Amino acid sequence: MTQIPISAPARLDNKIALVTGAAGGIGRATTLALAEAGARVIATDIAEDAQFGHEGVTYRRYDVTSRDETAKIISEIRAEHGSIDALILCAGTISHKHLTESTDEEWEAILSVNLMGVVNPLREVFPVMKEQGMGKIVALGSIASKIGGVASGPSYVAAKSAVHGLMKWVAKNGAAHGIYASVIAPGPVETPMWETVTQRAAPSAHGSVPLGRFGQPEDIAQAILFLASPASNWITGTVLDVNGGMLMD
Repeated sequence: MTQIPISAPARLDNKIALVTGAAGGIGRATTLALAEAGARVIATDIAEDAQFGHEGVTYRRYDVTSRDETAKIISEIRAEHGSIDALILCAGTISHKHLTESTDEEWEAILSVNLMGVVNPLREVFPVMKEQGMGKIVALGSIASKIGGVASGPSYVAAKSAVHGLMKWVAKNGAAHGIYASVIAPGPVETPMWETVTQRAAPSAHGSVPLGRFGQPEDIAQAILFLASPASNWITGTVLDVNGGMLMD
């Protein structure tokens, strides 16, 4: 069994971090937070290009729904950098359709990104981290999976619930090899994806969030940094709620 180190300051100097969904609001803030903490970040998304303005960030286009692309990019990162110390899974999409209005195509699209977009990187990175004897994995879940949705539809709730369970499996089976796995479950965060919710039945910040405002991407990014860093060396398999007090569990 790998010797688990004692917790230390939240620095990632010279660590290699891979971020999926990096062009989005939370993914972008997370990429920059990791880079500011000293990591060398490979930021990925399906966009052809994305600018981060930080020397510690390299952008690569990558579709998390493709098993072949996943194998290719992980192989290339290992060849170039030698290791993958942190895997941050931020890729996601949302649906608002009611159960009775949902289609097979919608379910496939939501599960493909939100669930298989986590499964694919995990299948490739888990053995890499096992060989290294260490690694931190953080996935974006959602408060929706705990309360049955905010303004999202059932396909999104189901996908995020599956991510919560999957990451607990990874934590349980990876612990002996120094692999940590946890989930951040954000409440409402003001991002471009959240704007599609506010056009429908979004909650009022003052009415439903005790801290009186919706989240910002940086609120989630700093929580991810904590779980991806040595500051959390005795934490694994947890679902960390970051929601302004909207859910007190």
